[in-house]
Amino acid sequence: MGHTFCSRGRPIEKRPVPSEKKMERPTQLYRTTLSVLAAIGLSASVVRADVIPIGIGAFPAGAALITFTGLPDGLDVNGLFLGGVQFSYSLGSGQVIIDGGPGGTNNISAPNIVSIGGSGGGILTLLLPGLQSIFGFGYAILTAGPVPNATTITLFSGATNVGTLSYLGNSDPSFTGGFAGIQSTTRFDRVQLSFNTVAPAFAVDNIRFADTTTVPEPNTFALAVTGLVGLAVVRRRRGAARSA
Repeated sequence: MGHTFCSRGRPIEKRPVPSEKKMERPTQLYRTTLSVLAAIGLSASVVRADVIPIGIGAFPAGAALITFTGLPDGLDVNGLFLGGVQFSYSLGSGQVIIDGGPGGTNNISAPNIVSIGGSGGGILTLLLPGLQSIFGFGYAILTAGPVPNATTITLFSGATNVGTLSYLGNSDPSFTGGFAGIQSTTRFDRVQLSFNTVAPAFAVDNIRFADTTTVPEPNTFALAVTGLVGLAVVRRRRGAARSA
């Protein structure tokens, strides 16, 4: 063991100084833990939603269905609250009402939502009761034959745009229309509907929505953190054993 001399010339024992590597281990472990938590947080916050078109058959038996049955003709849709859904129209009141137009189609039956007075260029917004993963509705526009982008669905989760899809309208059978359905990998709580202005008016009926996602257990995130931090500890100990 090494020695040195004091001021009086007597030899004294030199105590070993802890190595810098050993002193740094707690700090390095702390930094590793923070890195793991940051990585998990980043993966949880950066979510890219995928949206796909779906048909009526994709909706489960318990899905919400709004048909406007029993509502009086002429009722203003701007500000309407029905089936847990808050409706609003970008062009204001008196532009979209409950009515029997354009008549029965494969996806619309009176009473239904209809735009009047050439006000089909606005945006119909639906604030849904909670987060959903699928949405759809029957529609018609006041024209005939195939129309690209006859209607467009835009989804939002709070203020975040989740995704958008546009739909080809076909004869259904007399007016252009059909069923527009959408599914998103990120749940949403607000929907905006717009219609091709090639037609002066539109109609909406049979609104459906549901949440078909599997909600993870509350402890899933905590278990993931514990597992990754534990793995980091084991790796640090193995590295320390090799260097000892």
